[in-house]
Amino acid sequence: MRVALTGGSSGIGAEVARKLTELGHEVTAFDISEPQVPVSRWIETDLSDPASIRFAIEAAAGRFDALLNNAGLPPRDGLEELVLKVNWFGLRSFMAGMLDKLEPGSAIVNTASRAGAMWRENLDEVRALMALEPDGLADFIQQRGIDATRAYNLSKEAVIVMTMAETESMVARDLRMNSVSPAAVSTGILKDFAAAFGDRMARNVARAGRPGLPEEVADVIIFLASPESGWIKGQDITIDGGMSAMSVSDKLEL
Repeated sequence: MRVALTGGSSGIGAEVARKLTELGHEVTAFDISEPQVPVSRWIETDLSDPASIRFAIEAAAGRFDALLNNAGLPPRDGLEELVLKVNWFGLRSFMAGMLDKLEPGSAIVNTASRAGAMWRENLDEVRALMALEPDGLADFIQQRGIDATRAYNLSKEAVIVMTMAETESMVARDLRMNSVSPAAVSTGILKDFAAAFGDRMARNVARAGRPGLPEEVADVIIFLASPESGWIKGQDITIDGGMSAMSVSDKLEL
């Protein structure tokens, strides 16, 4: 299997690259930083820069059997615009440019987040973002008072909604697309999420017993990229050690 992977240099992406390579698959990593795990090829890619995205797509040789849109930035104060550029606009633009490079029957897996779980309640703002042109992003953020945490959550809400909304168009292309929504995962950016979500995240992790491991999320991504998951389409798979179930159970007094 030939796999195109964004964000392969650290965290979940590095585990995906490592596991795929160990399984004998060919991995082309698209990342701003060079992966420290073995990959078949690294194409330097800045998903906040449309020119870099265009170059990366042109440089991607041959055709692929899976596209894993994993790259993303965590919520950090002052980076609201950059978070939305990378996590939403960059992901969407890169994916659009790669579609014609995917073999029939290929899988697309988008890394979203449990932080995007409120997409139903925020659907008007999600739709507004999805309809927005990139050059209007700064005004959009200012007018709506979007801070770094909201920028991150909104970007992941949009990824989940897009994954569902594009299911039929992907089926028409003989492609299938799903997303994964991890909760707290023990990577180098876990501290950013602890700062953004505070006591709420700490309580959820305590109830689950521990944060997730990047290799646990990687296993689900790889399964969704494989033929064995061929009838799973348009789904968002939550990977959170039971946190969502506990939250729903509390609300419903189960």
